[in-house]
Amino acid sequence: MSKSIFIWGGVAVVLLCLGGFAGWIFSLPSKTVAVEAPPVPQEEADAMLAALRYDGEGRPVIAVVGVNDATETNDYITTTGILRRADVADVIMLATEPGPVQLYPALRVEPDATIAEFDAEHPDGADYVIVPAMSRDDDPAVLAWLQDQSRKGARILGVCAGAKVVGAAGLLDGKRATTHWYYRREMLERSPTIEYVADRRMVADGNVVTTTGITAAMPMMLTLIEAIAGHRKAEEVAHELGVEAWNARHSSAAFGLTRPFVTAVLANRMTFWNRDTWGIELQPGMDEVSLAIVADAWSRTYRSDVVTFAASTHAVATANGIRILPDLVDDQWPSDRRVSIFPAQRPVDALDRTLDTITDRYGKLTTNVVAMQLEYPRTN
Repeated sequence: MSKSIFIWGGVAVVLLCLGGFAGWIFSLPSKTVAVEAPPVPQEEADAMLAALRYDGEGRPVIAVVGVNDATETNDYITTTGILRRADVADVIMLATEPGPVQLYPALRVEPDATIAEFDAEHPDGADYVIVPAMSRDDDPAVLAWLQDQSRKGARILGVCAGAKVVGAAGLLDGKRATTHWYYRREMLERSPTIEYVADRRMVADGNVVTTTGITAAMPMMLTLIEAIAGHRKAEEVAHELGVEAWNARHSSAAFGLTRPFVTAVLANRMTFWNRDTWGIELQPGMDEVSLAIVADAWSRTYRSDVVTFAASTHAVATANGIRILPDLVDDQWPSDRRVSIFPAQRPVDALDRTLDTITDRYGKLTTNVVAMQLEYPRTN
């Protein structure tokens, strides 16, 4: 009798949990609010450029920092690729320890130096520090290094959930900021003195700038290029990327947890027996921004993973000198298991083509899940 009571008691608990979970799902909105992004006053845009303007001598030094075991793909590669494409600064990819940086959700990179090596080479610090999202917001080496760089006068740019890392370092206390929509509550709970600013893709306060989700790296880097080298240079790079405008306009209400988002993620996760592994062939001189954003997008479907392959274990240098390490040594990867980075397209067009291809493969709901994670304000 006691065993039967125990079993039925367990069943009752499971059913209650499932009922509560189902109730939570049905409590979510059926869609996000379609609100036009409000305009950004010119004085606010001017203040952003003023906060980032470079007034030093020679070329500025920009450090992009990451932890070795898990740093966000686009935040690390796209920022570096855009800045190096502009060729207006010395851009250095850093890691906390020797060895490669494993990015998430895809790709593996050889950094240029460790933070210790950078400090030895640049005792006065960087002029700008890019802080990507990281799997651990409380890495002691990163936090101490950011605090030190800030004391030396560096402008700190927290991209996406990199804002949480900047907040954990105490550099957002009492400041205005934003972050990826999914991590906003967590950031504010950890750093309650932050004043969250809605409807802005990027927010500057003092020597710290923060952005919304992953694809905000593009307008943020273009704004930094404009602050360093002027509007014409930023316009030139924006054209190469396929970016029409790089202002701070953003509709925060368009991004959030919805019932279709959660149910699509659950459904895709449950089809664990029918997952795809897509291969991207690494080729010398390939566009690193397109590579990063395509690999990121395919890895966020909850139906597929991405691996890179090449003919040898050696790192493959992209168009702007980022060294990508292949996941596999394989020159016979099946053609029907490959995905393209659309090398003839500009990076933004490559992203749109990728999202269209994801729709063809997995349906519109999955594409919406990907775009929501990227916080990409798609117009089609």
